[in-house]
Amino acid sequence: MREFGRSYELGDESRVDACELEGLVSEGYQLLGIFNWSDHFPLLAWLDSQGVRRRCRNLAAKVNVFVEKIIDERKMKRVENGKNGDSIRDGSSGDFVDVLLDLQKENKLSDSDMIAVLWVGTDTVVILLEWILARMVLHPDVQAKVQAEIDNIVGTGRSVRNSDLPNLPYLRAVVKETLRVHPPVPLLSWARLAIHDTQIGPHFIPAGTTAMVNMWSITHDEKIRSDPEEFKPERFMEEVVNIMVSDHRLAPFGAGRRVCPGKAMGLATVELWLAQLLQNLNSVPSDFGVELSENLKLSLEMKNS
Repeated sequence: MREFGRSYELGDESRVDACELEGLVSEGYQLLGIFNWSDHFPLLAWLDSQGVRRRCRNLAAKVNVFVEKIIDERKMKRVENGKNGDSIRDGSSGDFVDVLLDLQKENKLSDSDMIAVLWVGTDTVVILLEWILARMVLHPDVQAKVQAEIDNIVGTGRSVRNSDLPNLPYLRAVVKETLRVHPPVPLLSWARLAIHDTQIGPHFIPAGTTAMVNMWSITHDEKIRSDPEEFKPERFMEEVVNIMVSDHRLAPFGAGRRVCPGKAMGLATVELWLAQLLQNLNSVPSDFGVELSENLKLSLEMKNS
């Protein structure tokens, strides 16, 4: 796994940083996905009977220390390379951490902003790729079509680039279909409150109600999609669904003013990694069973991943 410009071998106990990162991510998603009675009965909040508030405070402190260490190490490396923080270029283009450091130098990002940008979304990209690869195992015909498209557009003489992605519509359709069937964040708008009494159809929602959008239910609704349980990337070749705008038929990143600000980067990352992976593999191994059971925390993970 590569994160924050560094490689981590998760599950390797000899790598202290890797184990710490794995533990922090796991704890964060467990806390964000846990059913917290205080969210539904505010009078109980001061009790913190489940220890959620205490665990969140402890986790936030650990995350700050972990990411600050990475930022400080990168700053020292830049100085040692003779950059003195003035450039990310020393024969290479640098990585995302270098870009953020340059923005910080221009007073566009504070330390807390950098920590937030680096930390948020560390898991959802991996979860989505895991679902896509599981589908490639189950649907080798789909995998073959993606690889044929890559060979036809890019060839075998170089790696897929970001500029190639707009010319790979079937690959993008596969990503969209996976987002539809297995949305990594199935419940949108966590902890949003209705500020007024609202009537939606037959449902009365009183002011102060915690409201969430069940994107999983929308994408599996037969009134919106025919054969919603079937994995059919072709459906997104036949109709235009732009997930970068507020198309509520497929809005895995949310919509409106509170849409995920990292959606463009996250989607491009998944598409590029998938394209490069399939370009360099003859096939995704299929000599083992694939279990599609879901485990809902904050994200919709594979139960037996």
